[in-house]
Amino acid sequence: MTDEDADLEPAADEVLERATADGPLAAVVTKPRAETAAESLRAEGVYDETRRVREDGPDRVALPITEPPTETDVLEVVRQLEPESRSPDLEDLLADRGWSERDLESVPGSWAVIGSVILVTVPEGCPDERELGEALLELHGEADSVLADEGIANDGAAGAHREPRTRLLAGDANTETIHTEHGTQYGLDPAKVMFSPGNQAERVRMGERGSSDERVFDMFAGIGYFTLPMARAGARVTATEINPTAFRYLLENAVLNDVDDRVDAYMTDCRDLASEIEADRVVMGYYGHADGGEDGTADHGTRSDEAHDFLEDALAALVPGGVVHYHEATPESLLWERPRERLEAAADAAGRDLEILEKRRVKSHSAGVTHVVVDARFE
Repeated sequence: MTDEDADLEPAADEVLERATADGPLAAVVTKPRAETAAESLRAEGVYDETRRVREDGPDRVALPITEPPTETDVLEVVRQLEPESRSPDLEDLLADRGWSERDLESVPGSWAVIGSVILVTVPEGCPDERELGEALLELHGEADSVLADEGIANDGAAGAHREPRTRLLAGDANTETIHTEHGTQYGLDPAKVMFSPGNQAERVRMGERGSSDERVFDMFAGIGYFTLPMARAGARVTATEINPTAFRYLLENAVLNDVDDRVDAYMTDCRDLASEIEADRVVMGYYGHADGGEDGTADHGTRSDEAHDFLEDALAALVPGGVVHYHEATPESLLWERPRERLEAAADAAGRDLEILEKRRVKSHSAGVTHVVVDARFE
């Protein structure tokens, strides 16, 4: 809890007085802390999923709870005199706005909430994008903005930098936010830098792999997707990133998570630094960009700068017995044959023995293509 929050926190008798009126309970927090506080309240088992989050002034929100929290810092506990039930789904909200049954066939089945920003792929035939965005804001009271997700840029520097292509559908044009996952805070602007919610389990897994006696080389660090959870676990991480916007967030996020003393960040091509590093673990969380097809769905055979193109440099940095976490977007017809063949070829070229430790599906990448990660030890 910040000093400012402490100054605003009322005495216990005042909280009880505020909570004597009829109505269900709500925990008031500042907007920047809404996502973190909601996660903590869910972990406590006191978050009420049946009610909507409500604004409590310009800078605060009231999170619905079933009983006062004992482990989550909040500004105050109040009674909601006019609580609003959370709508069961997006279709109901749009039907209330006059969408016909045919219109509702174009309602997206999923979307991502990144901090205070909702990221949604707008289906073809959507009758009113603005209404879709406004309904999503109504569904997620803690969110301030809705962005249309139009994939990742492929051409030139934008493709190499993995820049997202988005459009504002509703809400605040300022989409900079802080997204929290399992205690790791990611400051970012989803309109400017890539963030894949589908990689959450892998980010958590990397945090579980980090330890205080390990040296890690994160070759494609971005805003700190894997660097931050591993550094929070105690590892010392050398992180490289060529996108200047992502690199700025990487530096800020290291400070935000109080791991700047364990993160050495460089805005450079990872290949320029590989021979100077001795790493126990190398993270290769990148699978290149498509050479054509603005929507990023070009045939996988036309991709450039895939992780296997960097394996020689990864092994130059890896100490004997170290582990590489190798990412690839692999056609289902070549799973798991192609990743293994590429790792074996790199091991042969380097004169090193290879042991496959684990193979994991991260998420679907595109039709018939899966984002996978292979953990491999090289002696």
